[in-house]
Amino acid sequence: METNENINVMPRIGDQAPDFEAVTTKGKIKFSEFAKDKWTILFSHPADFTPVCTTEMSGFALNKDKFDVLNTELMGLSIDSIHSHLAWVNNVKEKTGVYFDFPIIADIDMKVSKLYGMLQPNESETAAVRAVFFIDPSKKIRLVMYYPLNVGRNMDEILRALEALQVSDANKVAMPLNWRNGDKVIVPPPKNLDEMEDRLNDDSCERIDFYLCKRDL
Repeated sequence: METNENINVMPRIGDQAPDFEAVTTKGKIKFSEFAKDKWTILFSHPADFTPVCTTEMSGFALNKDKFDVLNTELMGLSIDSIHSHLAWVNNVKEKTGVYFDFPIIADIDMKVSKLYGMLQPNESETAAVRAVFFIDPSKKIRLVMYYPLNVGRNMDEILRALEALQVSDANKVAMPLNWRNGDKVIVPPPKNLDEMEDRLNDDSCERIDFYLCKRDL
């Protein structure tokens, strides 16, 4: 019998994203070859033809142009068959006009769910929780979000966090509370006494103290 320990393998921030091959609504995909030179948002939902999941998947679909601008591909997953996925995609398109135009993994054998810690037995042993993995172009996991089965995700926060990661990488800065594009960013703190003296004499940033300085990009 499989133990909970085997089910609860949870990749951490900074880990390389585990590779896998899977059948999806866009055909068979090998993850290490997916989204070359792009970011990936890999996210799971508990089940097809369920109300909260339908709102969430619609949210991803309706914001796909924003993810495109951020050089990011979407990939969904649930423990349903490919036939269920296809029927659900078609049903939502017919009823609402929203088309899930991104691959959705048919993880009927739970292989990918277990690989990414999406199965959490105290919540459910047969449905994936609402996990979101932010994966950069080098296939490194940069941020992980987990939500329970009964609480939908916040699309604004997913987009905000993705943009924050990308802007931080590009400018070697950190992001303060509630940062949004256009806000000031945090300059990395000094690492030695000389750098601290330079910071104390630096009038080019908004200095609260030597360890907390903000600037515009």
